[in-house]
Amino acid sequence: MWALIFLLITLSVVLGVIAIVLHKILSEISDKSDCENGKKSLSEHQRMITLINNITDAILSTDEHGIINTYNSAALNLIDTNSGINGEHISQVLNLETTDKKPIDIFKELTKSSAIRQRDDVLMKIEDGDYIRLEVTLAPVQGGDKMTPDGYVLILRDITKTKSLEEERDEFISVVSHELRTPIAIAEGSLSNAKLLVERKMTSKIPEAIDESHKQILFLARMINDLSTLSRAERGVADETEIIDVTELAAQINSEYSPQAGEKGLAFNLDIGGRLGVVKVSRLYLEEILQNFITNSIRYTQKGSITLSIKKNKSGEITFKVIDTGIGISKADMAKIFDKFYRAEDYRTRETKGTGLGLYVSAKLAKKLGCKIEVESRLNHGSTFGFKLKEFKKNDK
Repeated sequence: MWALIFLLITLSVVLGVIAIVLHKILSEISDKSDCENGKKSLSEHQRMITLINNITDAILSTDEHGIINTYNSAALNLIDTNSGINGEHISQVLNLETTDKKPIDIFKELTKSSAIRQRDDVLMKIEDGDYIRLEVTLAPVQGGDKMTPDGYVLILRDITKTKSLEEERDEFISVVSHELRTPIAIAEGSLSNAKLLVERKMTSKIPEAIDESHKQILFLARMINDLSTLSRAERGVADETEIIDVTELAAQINSEYSPQAGEKGLAFNLDIGGRLGVVKVSRLYLEEILQNFITNSIRYTQKGSITLSIKKNKSGEITFKVIDTGIGISKADMAKIFDKFYRAEDYRTRETKGTGLGLYVSAKLAKKLGCKIEVESRLNHGSTFGFKLKEFKKNDK
């Protein structure tokens, strides 16, 4: 009997010890698991921070009161600060306004968002009174069963360049449409008039109507050529370079444009130095610039001469100049001559049939060639348009 009681007591103690040991083991396992989960959670958080810091858009998140709790390096770059912004109110950090210059309280905008939404009419003021255009994404962060958000996420993208290009494109299309409308209307009217004259058998006036239509169609052809060249330059279609012998190019231009100048009673002169060497550039771009300079000189010179001057200096730069004795350019017009479709108000300019695109295209092409157009002009005393290119040598890459 006593043996049985002792056995039961011993078994009870052993079971108790086993229970204590198991509890300790389970506790250690639980603590280790919590530690590993904590490490895992920390690692995931670090990965998330690394991820958002590598995103080029500015990202900020706030609590439900608008206090910033997370941001990336792009946000600091946008705000232009090295200081941390945790704990600051988002409306104090971001000074924004609409494109029509109305202030925006960004936290109020966030609280209006029951779902993700975007707007691209936001401006942010930067140094020197300039602005950048932003596309803003506003998103509430819903958590749990609450009806109200736990916080908000704001994403800001700089779209200044994109919007500028879009606006420039839209303006360009609008201006081109306007500029095309007049010659098309004149050509259509002249041809309709010619048809009417044929029907009425008034043949003596038909050549005049057809001649006017022909002039307008030539004008349209020049405009289309300018637009085509501009398009190819913008897309880089003709960027491929080739080695061009400058002396041979000068002879080619002389044979091409000397007859055109002669038809108007103008002398076409060549003033070129010896051993000009070669350049390595896009032939299309180089010839187009010189063509625009020369045709403008012929168009706006009533008497005298046009001179193509090409000289090389000691530093190996080759200077191209087109010099004329034409009507010249006033100081007021000088600042605008490279604007698209700009034509001076001078009646002598208006009498000619220029498209207003030649110098605009030339400036774009010169930039492609890595040079800048230089202009010297005086009203009634002629003009000089020029640029410089570096001589290409065999050991150049």
